[in-house]
Amino acid sequence: MSAQKKILLVEDEIHVVSFIQKGLSEEGFEVSVALDGITGLEMALKGQFDLILLDIMLPGMTGLEICPRIREEDPKVPIIFLTALGTAENIVVGLEKGGDDYLVKPFKFIELLARIRSLLRRTEISMPAVSTEEQTYAFDDLELNDYTKRVIRNGQLLSLTSTEYRLLLLFLRNKRRVLSRVDILEDVWGIDFNMGTNVVDVYVNYLRKKLDAAGGGKLIHTVIGMGYVLKEDDEDPA
Repeated sequence: MSAQKKILLVEDEIHVVSFIQKGLSEEGFEVSVALDGITGLEMALKGQFDLILLDIMLPGMTGLEICPRIREEDPKVPIIFLTALGTAENIVVGLEKGGDDYLVKPFKFIELLARIRSLLRRTEISMPAVSTEEQTYAFDDLELNDYTKRVIRNGQLLSLTSTEYRLLLLFLRNKRRVLSRVDILEDVWGIDFNMGTNVVDVYVNYLRKKLDAAGGGKLIHTVIGMGYVLKEDDEDPA
């Protein structure tokens, strides 16, 4: 990273704070810490942070309460949930509240660092100087405008997190092509190896639910043993 990046860590477990703060500081990040939810929210709203690490279970306010408040003021800052609650239901709630990614405790520092660097890289990528028309992708009754960042299906404007948006854009750029989990990890998370987690499956399923809720036929399909594909129900993948 060219300039020192500022990270806010909202976490009440002291040993976790020490582990993360030491590791990130050694990697050149400037780390600010809040030990409770109320302080964390105040710091997030007043400070200018490049990324926020947000525990779910916090005294004062939970991470699930804090995240939507942050999103009201800053819809773009990357937020990674840290949680001991690894069930799919809890993860989906976190994504619905506006999280970009999550890590289930205990996790390895190298995995946290990879997720952080991936999200920061993607916030730094500038848009190419091309026309709005060239940045529009359409499939069936779904349309994504990569200039305005608007996604519409069946006439309805969809609200996607930044990770869900990147995932959908990947599918639209590769419609009818089967994408493996490693393909998706590399493009959406910037990680070119299988992390041994179900992060791809969780995000694909949540994106699929948002698309299906707008009506119309199923668009994202599972190809058993291979990955996922964007296609219409009666189509064969490319």
